[in-house]
Amino acid sequence: MSDHVVERDGVRLAVSDSGEGPAVVLLHGLTATRRYVVMGSTALERSGHRVIAYDARGHGVSSPARHPQEYGYEHLGLDLEAVLDDAGVERAVLAGASMGAHTLLRLALGHPERVGGLVVITPAYRGEEDREADLARWDALSEGLRDGGVDGFLAAYGEPAVPERWRETVLKVTRQRLERHEHPQAVADALHAVPRSRPFDEVADLSAITVPTVVVASDDEADPGHPRTIGEAYAATIPGARLVTDEPGRSPVAWQGSQLSRLIAEVVEEAGS
Repeated sequence: MSDHVVERDGVRLAVSDSGEGPAVVLLHGLTATRRYVVMGSTALERSGHRVIAYDARGHGVSSPARHPQEYGYEHLGLDLEAVLDDAGVERAVLAGASMGAHTLLRLALGHPERVGGLVVITPAYRGEEDREADLARWDALSEGLRDGGVDGFLAAYGEPAVPERWRETVLKVTRQRLERHEHPQAVADALHAVPRSRPFDEVADLSAITVPTVVVASDDEADPGHPRTIGEAYAATIPGARLVTDEPGRSPVAWQGSQLSRLIAEVVEEAGS
């Protein structure tokens, strides 16, 4: 495995590059790090794939943006291109969760020649809807982290709106991933800026995507912050996209690194055929 830094526009992105074979790039969600896409699974590397993952600007051990507002999808998309260029990869299968999913869709729409296939995990962006209530929630989380650190974030987050059997896990994982950031103030900036940014104008724009695509949509019971209806809308709009949802009584597919790795490998195979 190679751990190195890619510099772009004054930001140092922490990148890991491991395995050999067709290239897969993993993109994490807001407040997460590169570990939280396939949850530490090495199944892709073991099955003959080159896996490139990186901490988004301000997250994990990547450095903050130069200005608090420079966390929008314009910058996130350019960072993704810089990582691909540094790796010498012209075309890759991209897999991302939430913010990472929106980032890869921006690239797929703007530079389709760079994208061989997509795995879109728990998207949340609805397009041109009124999002004032959502923005107030994100701002509260941002201020909680800025003023009170991880405990402040969790206080603003409140009791997870999930079944009792999952609440302890959700809180534990949330705390663990927040504690991985070297620059929590930068994450607070991202919490304010990312929800105000638009990766594309409306869901209908996704009809322009032509590469093999899987959309992973969690049930609302397990992940109300990423409504299942949004994943269903994405899958219905992207030509030929396959929708993957949770099995009753089991933990969400989005939480299972081995399951996600299998789906990514399937898209790689389809993209190469």
